[in-house]
Amino acid sequence: FSLLPNNTSPTTFLNVMDYGAVGNGKTDDTQAFSKAWAKACGSSSPIVLNVPSNMSFLLNHITFQGPCKPTSITIQILGTILAPNEISAWKSDDKEHWMTFDSINSLTLNGSGQINGQGSSWWECREKNKCSEAPNAVAINNCNNTRINDLNFVDSPMMHIALNDCFGANISGITIMAPKDSPNTDGIHLEGTKQVRITNSTIGTGDDCISIGTQSSNINISHIFCGPGHGISVGSLGKDEESAVEEIFVSNCNFSDTMNGVRIKTWQGGSGFAKSIRFEHIVINSTDNPIIIDQYYCNDGHNCPNKTSAVKLSDVSFRDINGTSSKETAINLACSETVACTGIHLEHVHLTSATKSKQAASACKNAKGMSLDVIPPVECLD
Repeated sequence: FSLLPNNTSPTTFLNVMDYGAVGNGKTDDTQAFSKAWAKACGSSSPIVLNVPSNMSFLLNHITFQGPCKPTSITIQILGTILAPNEISAWKSDDKEHWMTFDSINSLTLNGSGQINGQGSSWWECREKNKCSEAPNAVAINNCNNTRINDLNFVDSPMMHIALNDCFGANISGITIMAPKDSPNTDGIHLEGTKQVRITNSTIGTGDDCISIGTQSSNINISHIFCGPGHGISVGSLGKDEESAVEEIFVSNCNFSDTMNGVRIKTWQGGSGFAKSIRFEHIVINSTDNPIIIDQYYCNDGHNCPNKTSAVKLSDVSFRDINGTSSKETAINLACSETVACTGIHLEHVHLTSATKSKQAASACKNAKGMSLDVIPPVECLD
């Protein structure tokens, strides 16, 4: 054997305090974080950038821009990172992003700290129709091999975590919390993202706990406690676009006090496909729509014209799903009139009404497939 030189550089440890951060929750620390990031991104060795505990760092709109030189960058968040608590304190024309990580490979965000979007002024503004947009808390764009572990996210103005056009992500042990009535505060949203694992996390928001958007594939979601919120959704897909979503596996999840359990939602008029989707070992507690396929999705509730083209749904299975429905229709398969859902498979599904005196029911439109041991029975499946 030969003794080759070890080319792995020792890790460099940086601290935002050394770049001028104050950490009192009132002074704007955006510039200090930008300086620390410039140092980290230009370093030749792997980086751990520390955001220390027992301190609060006020950050305005900021982009952590790559590509970077280190083989890996870890931002260890032990303290609290705060967004401005009033819209008037927002210093950027970009009202859609708070913290953006762009074109970085092997980025890790971890620690026991909190990322607090202080979103209530944005929610109020949007409820009054005075704001058409609000910032996502953390956007990860064009990144490969991303990890987000053990952090706490609260009260984002809009989505808490959005992964766009990424490859390879592992999210585990996180908590995401926002009020049940906060608008569009999805926990985790994926768009154009592949090879993702999301596990062992608790999410309760005013929108989807996890939503899987178009051009996403090989997504594995397990051991999620979801509620309140709108459940775990594939979609919405097909709004003026061609969709391609496949290899989605959701298992061992628990839903409580949610609008939906497991949902696939597509707009009329789309094209493309969503296929190879599995929902297994799910517990549902008092959810409005425990199992729902909705190919007539319309987010303003009306004003959506009927269209004949549709996203093609196929090879979708629901297995070992048990619990209670707070509305009468526990299983609703509303497939497109023109493009049937095929290969729909329900097995060992037991859903009863959360109201003891009532019976749960199912509804079915243009779905083809099979069912075995399903309560309430789904008549259009053989």
